[in-house]
Amino acid sequence: MIDGQQTSPQVPLTTIVREWTRLGCTGFGGPPTHIAMLRRMCVEKEQWISEHDFEDGIATTNLLPGPASTQLAIYCAWRLRGNLGAIVGGLCFIIPGLILIMGLSMVFLAEHPPEWILGAAGGAGAAVPAVALNASWGLVPASRKRMGDRTFERLRWIAYAVVGAAAAALVGPFLVLLIFACGVLEILIRRHGSSRQPRSLMSVSPMLFIPAVVVGGLGALSWVAFKVGALSYGGGFVIIPLMQHDAVNTYHWMTGAQFLNAVALGQVTPGPVVQTVAVVGYAAGGIAGGLLAAAIAFGPSFMFILAGAPHFDHIRANASVRSFLTGAGPTVIGAIAGSAIPLGLSFGHLWQIPILAGGGIWLLAARRGVVSCLLVAGATGVIVALCGVPI
Repeated sequence: MIDGQQTSPQVPLTTIVREWTRLGCTGFGGPPTHIAMLRRMCVEKEQWISEHDFEDGIATTNLLPGPASTQLAIYCAWRLRGNLGAIVGGLCFIIPGLILIMGLSMVFLAEHPPEWILGAAGGAGAAVPAVALNASWGLVPASRKRMGDRTFERLRWIAYAVVGAAAAALVGPFLVLLIFACGVLEILIRRHGSSRQPRSLMSVSPMLFIPAVVVGGLGALSWVAFKVGALSYGGGFVIIPLMQHDAVNTYHWMTGAQFLNAVALGQVTPGPVVQTVAVVGYAAGGIAGGLLAAAIAFGPSFMFILAGAPHFDHIRANASVRSFLTGAGPTVIGAIAGSAIPLGLSFGHLWQIPILAGGGIWLLAARRGVVSCLLVAGATGVIVALCGVPI
């Protein structure tokens, strides 16, 4: 047994390559789909991992920064073949979607793409603010439950969410700092105002200012990708407020409309939503930039699992970690919702507004899927382009 976990059978490496590549090729729909597919394969069909250990894996990867479903895929492969299995399984899960999104980046970010491509991009991009609102709304129940039901706890939750929303809309570069600050504040509150601050968290704060200020070029791209992979809490969609201001306003790697396209591509391609960072990397530095951004964004996930998986029980039991995420969680939710404002302001045409309204109805009222929403929105954009409407 490993740290209270039941020992899993050793599975041939070829099986991990085959099954995790299949997940990477067919995992449309984001983290809920990835988790369901991993559960069906590892727990229900093959019975490689017990239901209890799988649920523990979900709980702990949600405590870690970065893309939780990617970390869960790496963790499940680690359970079957140790560190080598984790590396192979993680790469097989990530690479298919990365290849596809890099290819689509070349098309959508080309200097003179066909009109219908521009229409598809404009249509899908118009629905992205609604996708952001839907993603934030889906995270609310669990976060509210974690915070508690007492009046002061509810007020804190609202305050953290408002801070996150305002930061995403107004001060994008400092969002990570505010998420961190809200998490630390919650630790202090739950320690009844004790002035003793955990060194493991506080020692990170001086690092958060430096890279964004003193570096440019590949250094800036590396910092943006690092924020996505190592400093993002609350699921894949938090990458939007973390990247948007840097990619569009600070470094001018892409226009606001192109960033909308990048987010849409990350949603409609299989595998991790965090693949969006590869589109930003491609805009900043071509194929090499896209691969560099992806490597830096996903690198921490491998390190967290390889170093932390044997100690998942201790991570889950750590009161400071739980308190930090209790405060950071609503800040992230607010940031995701707040990112809809600058995303919407990136629209270049009035015809995109009805598509946004339709996307909101599709997702928030009809409760339909994100991928289908973006595909319908993109198809609508193609029709608009073919009708000769300016795009």
